[in-house]
Amino acid sequence: MSKPVAIITGAASGIGLSLTRHLLSSGWRVAMADRNEEKGRALEKELGPDVMFMKVDVSKYDQQAALFQSAFEWGNGRLDFLAANAGIDDRQSLYEGVLNTLGPPPELNTDCIQVDMIAVLQGVWLLSHYARRNKVPGGKVVITCSGAGIYPMETNPQYTMAKHGLIGLARSAGPRFKEENVTINCILPGFVKTGLAPPEMIDRMPQEYVTPMSTVLRAYDMFLRSSKMTGQAVELSGDQLHFHSVPNYPDEISRWLHEDAKKLWSEVYAVGSAPKSS
Repeated sequence: MSKPVAIITGAASGIGLSLTRHLLSSGWRVAMADRNEEKGRALEKELGPDVMFMKVDVSKYDQQAALFQSAFEWGNGRLDFLAANAGIDDRQSLYEGVLNTLGPPPELNTDCIQVDMIAVLQGVWLLSHYARRNKVPGGKVVITCSGAGIYPMETNPQYTMAKHGLIGLARSAGPRFKEENVTINCILPGFVKTGLAPPEMIDRMPQEYVTPMSTVLRAYDMFLRSSKMTGQAVELSGDQLHFHSVPNYPDEISRWLHEDAKKLWSEVYAVGSAPKSS
């Protein structure tokens, strides 16, 4: 029987690299994607024949699409898992302002949104395509989200916006894709010592508030073992896993719109059609 095949983005360091090593030790093949080609090639050589590396900027759809096609072919027509892990912080402050112009300011840099949210959406789109082509249709997606997906992070509003969006994606698309044997879940790591964290924060963070990589890997294993859990957002805090539920409806109108009216929404947004404009 062929080995299961995973794609991991942001795989050359931090959570992505730890997950790569973990999956290899568990009998997987891993397609590693990262923008750091020098490090990625060195890791490909170090980790052996069950690794394929591709230099990929996930914000470029053509590069991400080529990654999925190559991984599927390398896996002999098999692709089981996407760890949508690549991420960056805000590339420009929303608060800085521009004072030296009389007209509109230059466009705000939104690379963070492109990498952290739009690229993940495209990754789910691509995984679902190849999951349907598997010999046994199906697959899994685990999105690296953040506590900023639940709580406000004033220093990085774009990052917070993106991470909130990822939870919305998992909660809305996860239950629907389950019909096709595809699950989508989010992990929300606390403070993990990775390259995304500013070095000054790593130096100043009390050890008791650091989430160990073992907790992160335990969350991945939980979702990889389950064919039922989908649409979940799980916060990783220290050595604990905390499931976050969808908020309670404030009244009957809200409950009806989001529960009883599901059939109506499905009819209006039927596949292949668009809602009529008024």
